[in-house]
Amino acid sequence: MRVAAAQINVEFSNTSANLDKVVHYLREAGQQGVELVVFPECSLSGYVFQSYEEVLPFAEEIPGKTTRALGEICRQYNISALVGMLELDGDDLFNTAVIISPAGLVGKYRKTHTLCLGLDRFIAKGDRLECLDLFEHKVGVIICYDQRFPEAARVLALKGAQVILHSANLPEGTQAYADFLNRARACENRVFFVHVNRVGDERGVHFIGRSQIINHLGEVIAEANQTDEQLIIADIDLNLTKDKYVIKTPGEYEFDLFGDRRSVLYKPII
Repeated sequence: MRVAAAQINVEFSNTSANLDKVVHYLREAGQQGVELVVFPECSLSGYVFQSYEEVLPFAEEIPGKTTRALGEICRQYNISALVGMLELDGDDLFNTAVIISPAGLVGKYRKTHTLCLGLDRFIAKGDRLECLDLFEHKVGVIICYDQRFPEAARVLALKGAQVILHSANLPEGTQAYADFLNRARACENRVFFVHVNRVGDERGVHFIGRSQIINHLGEVIAEANQTDEQLIIADIDLNLTKDKYVIKTPGEYEFDLFGDRRSVLYKPII
C-alpha cells in the first residue's frame, strides 16, 4: 500500500478553507499513486476551542454532509483518506476520525482518551477500539493523546491491525512522541505506524509537526519537518506484519511477540 501523511496548518473555525486544503492534498497524493492519505486531528475545524457552545456549530452527524462531500472527492481521485472532524450524536460531541474510500464512508473512530486541553474538555469519550477493513487489510485508528496509553495500540494489534493511523494535534513539549513513542508502538506490536501532526499556531498554541511513517521494525521511513506543510509518502508491505513469530536462528533465537505474553501478570493494568 502506498500511504501518505498530510502535515497541514489548519485554519481555526474555517471549515471551507480546510476542506479545500484536504482536497488539494488528496489531488496531489492521487497524482503520485497514493492509496491512503492521513490528515491531522480536527483537520476541518481546528482544536483550541474554549467552550461546548463554541464547538457545537462545527460538529455534525456521521454520516452527514461532510462525509458525503469527502466521499465524492475520494471517488473523483480514486483515493482513500482519514480525516479528523467533530461529530454530534444527540447532545454529545466527539473528536472523531473518519475513513473515506472511493466507495464512501468506511467507518469512524471516536477518541477514547481525553485530557484537559482544547476541545477535549467538552467532548464525550469513545468507548471502543476496533479495526476497520480497508483494501482487504486491517487498519487501526487512534487520536493524539490515545498514543500515551500503550494498551490502545496493543488492543488494536491483538485485533489484527496491520497499520495504526495516529491523527494528532501535538503542541510544544510533546517531542517525545516523534522521538520515542511512535517507534515503540510500531516495534512492540510489529505493525506499521502512520503518525500525522499539524503545524502552525492557533490561539497561542504552537504545533510541532514531525509527521512520520514507521515500519514494523520501528524504523522511521519518512519524516516531515517541524514547521512546513508537507506530504510525506512511503510504500508499506502490510503482509510483513502478519507473522508475530520471528525465527532469527532456528532453535537458538526465536520469539513469539504475542504468544510469549504472560497476561496473568498484567491484571493490575485493568
